Amino acid sequence: MTNDIIDSDGFRANVGIVLMRRGGAVFLGRRTGGKGWQFPQGGIREGESLEQALYRELREEIGLAQADVEIVGRTAQWLRYRLPPRYIRRNRNPLCIGQKQHWFLLRLAREPVTFDFTSTGEEPEFDEWRWTEFWEPAREVIYFKRKVYQSALLELAPAAFPAGRPALPAWWNTLTRASAGTTGASGGA
Repeated sequence: MTNDIIDSDGFRANVGIVLMRRGGAVFLGRRTGGKGWQFPQGGIREGESLEQALYRELREEIGLAQADVEIVGRTAQWLRYRLPPRYIRRNRNPLCIGQKQHWFLLRLAREPVTFDFTSTGEEPEFDEWRWTEFWEPAREVIYFKRKVYQSALLELAPAAFPAGRPALPAWWNTLTRASAGTTGASGGA
């Protein structure tokens, strides 16, 4: 989290990436060491614009360049989630209690592409990946991020599917009720 922006409320500014291919499938990466599945995401550094952070994270986490994608949509406001107490690193200053994210919907500009999880020389964020149905990541992400994933996917769906979004899966409302109160997705500064 070096040089990342943490606001006065303790939320780390972050960009999230929903990478879509033709046909509507989205990229889902498995966190290194089998620590769950998620979209690429990462902190915004001091002096970076949202788009600069987006392209840096895209390169660092999955090895793609700006020329490999096109921006199709973006969430209008920050979406927030709080970290459960066991994930808060209390020895850090400033204290980070969660993340606030702007989400970007990207479409591959060409296929196929080759993902490179080791482009930075640091421990990679992901060790596996797959293409999955558009709504599926909301079910597979760790529980405290589910509400934000649901909010981001719902907001980005019209840009992803201009002719009409796919039907919500049968499990969607159950997941929504189960996630209620655990994440605190909200707009605002």
